[in-house]
Amino acid sequence: MKDIEIYCRNTHTSHTYPMGTSLLEISNDLNIKLQNQVCGAIVNHQVKELSFCVVKPKHIEFIDFSHPDGMRMYIRSLIFVLYAAVKEVFPHVAFKVQNGISNGYFCELQGLEREISESDIFSIKQEMNALIEADIPFVKKGIITSHAVDLLAKQGLEDKAQLFEQQGRMYSYLYFLNDLGDYFYGNLLPSTGYISNYGLVPYFDGLLLQVPRRKHFKKLHKVVYNDKLFEIFQEQKDWAEILNVSTIGSLNDFALQNRSGDIIKISEALHEKKIAEIANQISARGNGTKVVLVAGPSASGKTTFSKRLGVQLAVNGMRPYQVSLDDYFVDREHTPKDENGEYDFEALEAIDIEFFNHQLIELFEGKEVRLPRFDFHSGKRMQNGKTLKLEKDDILIVEGIHGMNPGLLTDVAEQNTFKIFISALTQISVDEHTHISTADNRLLRRMIRDSRYRGYRAADTIKRWPSVRKGEEKNIFPYQENADIMFNSATIYELAVLKKYAEPILKLVLENQPEYMESTRLLEFLSYFKPISDVEIPPTSLLREFLGGSSFAY
Repeated sequence: MKDIEIYCRNTHTSHTYPMGTSLLEISNDLNIKLQNQVCGAIVNHQVKELSFCVVKPKHIEFIDFSHPDGMRMYIRSLIFVLYAAVKEVFPHVAFKVQNGISNGYFCELQGLEREISESDIFSIKQEMNALIEADIPFVKKGIITSHAVDLLAKQGLEDKAQLFEQQGRMYSYLYFLNDLGDYFYGNLLPSTGYISNYGLVPYFDGLLLQVPRRKHFKKLHKVVYNDKLFEIFQEQKDWAEILNVSTIGSLNDFALQNRSGDIIKISEALHEKKIAEIANQISARGNGTKVVLVAGPSASGKTTFSKRLGVQLAVNGMRPYQVSLDDYFVDREHTPKDENGEYDFEALEAIDIEFFNHQLIELFEGKEVRLPRFDFHSGKRMQNGKTLKLEKDDILIVEGIHGMNPGLLTDVAEQNTFKIFISALTQISVDEHTHISTADNRLLRRMIRDSRYRGYRAADTIKRWPSVRKGEEKNIFPYQENADIMFNSATIYELAVLKKYAEPILKLVLENQPEYMESTRLLEFLSYFKPISDVEIPPTSLLREFLGGSSFAY
């Protein structure tokens, strides 16, 4: 048998193995020791399961649960085990993963027709632990697509069956846990025995599946009841039901029937209605509200939302003025640095808090102030020549990532503010067991905007994204529940529209670039969507901030 050469990044050594040797065999032979148990590998910048057999020369890096893709493997496998346990304990109940929240996954048992009890959770966990103890392999099988569709439908997984059918492939892959079939659009662990830490607790009217901390695997995240965020997720679920679109498959049906225009019109109308309701709440408070703070993570659509809110406030007889918190950055040499010695532009200390509050107080006192403008090229704060003086019915709309942070407004009374947190909380799922990450939605938005308006390649945006996410987790999300109200900037149809713009720039990421792994994951994800044209998207849509064609000036 022919030998092939592999280079192992973990050991920085080259080795030869017979063609067809599995990654698991190579890992065992090299005695790979990582922080946690080896659960997969990156092969030529593509994620592979340990069952993958090498038939050509490869660069291999073994990964554990501390790697983002290793953790994805773990979560998918854990969800499969939870599904199998629910199926055993409640054969006639539909198990659905709805969304990510509280650093875990909110799940529903549809058809239970009563509240979930502690006894129910105990029974499910017992079954899960039995499956884990048995160390049952996850077996991936290629079967005729029509047979896969029938099998999924018989298990009650109609959404998965619909999506498989729409792909039009002759053969499809399913994972099996004993005789139970499923698919998770990504790699799984070798077996159930690799799962060693999880939690399952009641959460609102469902379950919260707790997953380990990526860098401290033996610890679970603390359960946090994000009431306002959960309310928005429930609102998004209601909107999806209004449109009869809750999964990629049901959205694809609208595209295949040339009815995507209906989805666009209703989605945009729902956004406009929600923004008008928020404006009415602000107006109802009277002249006491002097400043509206709009905050949210990257690519959430803060700027367009602020402008649309301004229009609705104007309809209510108020005169809004837009202010960007970015113009209050300290000069570059005073910007704080992170643990790597890089400028930390997302730290609260990057804002001149004292100057910002001083100008607000002067405005509230009826004084005229000269507004600043931050020059990102020189790293200096300038005067932009514009002056502002607030009259009786005037109101400030301040947009910036720190709007919910209690440390921002040190000199302004709480009753003078109205706080709005905005994020792109994806409104559809892939199927019953696979939610769509809101971070992926925002990454695609940002990638397109960076490419169209900032001259960045997709690889540049992907490379920067982990740092952006780290800043959000530290400086934005901990304060989101301080909002008076939350707004979901995502639309049900948008990922099918983003597909046309994202695919060409993702395909430009080369195989020898580290970002290739993420680009292929996103391309695989987008492949499940049938494209929807952006022709009917109005020029005031939040999505226009990323696609172009907006009637607002930025």
